Formats: sequence, C-alpha cells, structure tokens
Amino acid sequence: MRLSTYLAQTGTPPPIQRGGWLDALRFIVAAMIIIHHFQLAAPVPLVEFHPVFERGYLLTNFFIIDSGYVLTRLYGKSMARGQLAPGQFLRQRFSRVIPAHLIVSLGLAAIVLAATSAGLDPRHPEWFDWSQYPAQLFLVQSYGVPGGLGWNAPTWTLSALLGCYVAFPVLARVFSRLGGFQLLLVGVGIFTIANFFTWAVLGYPVYQMPLAFGFLRALPLFACGILLGFASERVFVPPRAAAILGIGAAVALATLQYFDRHSVASLALICSILFAVGAIPVRSASPIAKTGALIAYSMFLTNEVVRITWFGVVNVLDARFSFSEGTAWALWASGVGFAFAVAVVFYRFVDAPTQRWLASRSAMASMRKIRSPDPAPATTA
Repeated sequence: MRLSTYLAQTGTPPPIQRGGWLDALRFIVAAMIIIHHFQLAAPVPLVEFHPVFERGYLLTNFFIIDSGYVLTRLYGKSMARGQLAPGQFLRQRFSRVIPAHLIVSLGLAAIVLAATSAGLDPRHPEWFDWSQYPAQLFLVQSYGVPGGLGWNAPTWTLSALLGCYVAFPVLARVFSRLGGFQLLLVGVGIFTIANFFTWAVLGYPVYQMPLAFGFLRALPLFACGILLGFASERVFVPPRAAAILGIGAAVALATLQYFDRHSVASLALICSILFAVGAIPVRSASPIAKTGALIAYSMFLTNEVVRITWFGVVNVLDARFSFSEGTAWALWASGVGFAFAVAVVFYRFVDAPTQRWLASRSAMASMRKIRSPDPAPATTA
C-alpha cells in the first residue's frame, strides 16, 4: 500500500494510556538528563566525546513541551467543557510538584550544613551561596526574583511550570476551539512570534534564556505542547505511519546533533516524536515503561542532589588516595547508577506515600463537604 493512501485512512486517535511508548520516552529523557548533569564530573567530560552531551537545554525543552502535551491529553477536554474547575486543577498540580521539591531542597540544605559542620567544605562553594537559596526553595526564580543559582538549579523548570499551570485553563479553552491542522499552524506561529520577541527585546532565543526569564522561556513551549496534545486527539495517524514518523524524527534528531545544535529544527523533531508516540495505541501495557514514567519526576528532582553528594565524597577520597583513571570511571558510572537507585527509593518511600496522603486528605475534605448540611436560608422579619 502506498504511504499516501495509508495516511488517508480515517480512524479515531487512541486515548493516552500508561505503559506505552510515551511512558518509555519520559523515562528515556529523564535518564538522559541525569547523564547530562553528571557528564562534567566524569574523568574526561563527555562533551569531549560528543557535543550533544552539553545540549541539556533540548532535554529541558522536551520536558516542558511534554508537560503541556500530557496535561492536555489528560485534562484538556474536561477543562474546555467546564467539567474541571481551574482551582481543582491547580491544587492538584501544585500538590504534585511542591511537596517533593520542598523535601529535596530542605534535604540538600541539611546535607550542606552537616558537611560544613564536619569541616568538609564544598569543592565549589559558589554553588551553595545561601543568598541564592530562598528563591529556589520558594520556586520564584523564574520570574525575575534574584536567586536560584546553584543548589538544585534544575528546579527553575518547576518554577516556570507553576506559572504555565496557572495559564493552562485559559489556553486549553482557547485552543480547544481549533481544528487539527489549525492547531499545528498556531503552534508554529506562537513559537515564531515568541522567538522573535525574545531575540529583539532580550537578546536570547526563546528556547535558551537565562534562569530569571524561565517563565518566558517555558510558556511558549508549554503552549506548543497543549496545541500538540489537542492535535493528537483530532488528527488520526495509522499506527504504522506513526511508528515511521517517530523513528524517522528520532534518527533525524540524532543526526542533526552530530553536526551542530540546529535548535529550532530539533524542537520541531521533538514535537514530531511526541506526536508520533501519542498516535501509537498501547495494545499491551509494559510494567517497565509504566514504572519508568512514574519515577521520571523523582529522577529529575533528585539527580543533582545525588551528583553533589556523591562526587563531594569522591573528591575527598580522590585527594587522599589519588584514584587511577579506571577507578575514577568506575566511580563515575557508579554515581550514575546510584542516581537511578535514589530516584526509585525516593519515589517508593517519599513521593508516592506523600501523594497518597495528600489524596486521602483531599478525599476526606470532599466527603466532609458533601455531608455538611446546607445552611438554613436567611429569613427577613
């Protein structure tokens, strides 16, 4: 069958489901973020082997676009129809992000305090400037508030996403009125206008701006994810064609990165990969992919703390014993593995129980509200 005829077939796009390629992709990107953050601590920085290892901003952009995409697939219709109240959505998202962040941030501060009290000063004390800590702790560093550098620096993404969550109800209602290919065109338009604005006014591309402009960087990408999510529900792509699109986009992305950054083209390919995996139905859910997606947030949140702690100890030991290059590589690889292990433990024993407790509190509050009798109507004398 010719590809043009195959693409012309009509059908219903599959619903978003756990255990499929989308879950696997979230885990893969989280793993690549860990390697990117650890690459400078290797005996030989990995960027010397291939420049792609320094392009973590593309992984961050994927994380932001994917957030808009997944939230739209999960809540876009109900939000647009008024079945999900904005306040309920925001409570859910903020409670998902903030508690785990606070636990990790306070834990990192405790580690630094304990180390300095024991006479183990950080190798890079500028990364632990206490004046930078409050903005990061309260997740306001992406809105021009001074601070947020060092410490668990990748949390600027969470800061920016909180603002995107606030914008989501409005964007979902507006974008839900557009047709499938209109959504794609609007996405290209939003990105083009935002990129022109940031270059003209701030001197940076929209996809790679300083931390203080994090929200301005994230919002257009998040909006593109929303548009892509709605388009995935409107435009049917046969599974085989979606697989061809996804594999082709992934190969093209890897090839482009070998030669140069090609940031805009790379973003288009990232969107193509997301669109493709969302069009492939989950015929048999993979427990491994599901678990990988569940721990992806913990991987993102904890890996920098693990890197700081692990290599803080390794550097002290290296200064005393002068490790060979082979031992240094083994310790580096062990650190990467330890980051995965910590993420699993954090999800299993901290994040998941916290979310269950918050869910039970929310359910109890809802039950009390239902059981409470309506107040007696006011009467006039």
